[in-house]
Amino acid sequence: MEPVIHPSAIVDPGAVLGDDTRVWHFAHVCSGARIGAGCSLGQNVFVGNDVVIGNNVKVQNNVSVYDAVVLEDDVFCGPSMVFTNVYNPRSAVTRKDEYRPTRVKRGATLGANCTIVCGVTVGQHAFVAAGAVVTRDVPDFALMAGVPARRIGWISRFGERLAMDEGGWARCPHTGELYFLQDGVCQLHHERTPLTPTA
Repeated sequence: MEPVIHPSAIVDPGAVLGDDTRVWHFAHVCSGARIGAGCSLGQNVFVGNDVVIGNNVKVQNNVSVYDAVVLEDDVFCGPSMVFTNVYNPRSAVTRKDEYRPTRVKRGATLGANCTIVCGVTVGQHAFVAAGAVVTRDVPDFALMAGVPARRIGWISRFGERLAMDEGGWARCPHTGELYFLQDGVCQLHHERTPLTPTA
């Protein structure tokens, strides 16, 4: 199915949009952007030239995805969350050669009004709470909150908080997936476990 572009949106020549991607009211996609299949770009979304967006990514209203940002498959960007690409911006100083790359890994959620300071990596299936300010790398499956953001727990692929036992094990209450925490690293114990609720 071809991409669907609202008449008020601007998609510059050269931009690549995957099948069934939807670009909504007043969005602007620059010519160098590469966007996968099944994505949704909400109202007033801006996507820069040097941006790569994977498949099934949801970018909610009023989000600007600036140059040097990569969003892997299944990422969710909540309304009005913020990316940056220059660490020390000045209007009078040109720093386009100093962009710091930001990568958001597969399945991560960036909550409404959170800020991702440039140069960080947000791990797979991590969850950044609304209003948090991320200033450093985020581990896989980490639940982050606060200013600056700190890890307050762990979260499953399904989006449920994990209750680790004394041995460092936890099971997602919805899918039955098993997670293991060792040396500060949370891992899915069986990568082939299906992401479906248990009966």
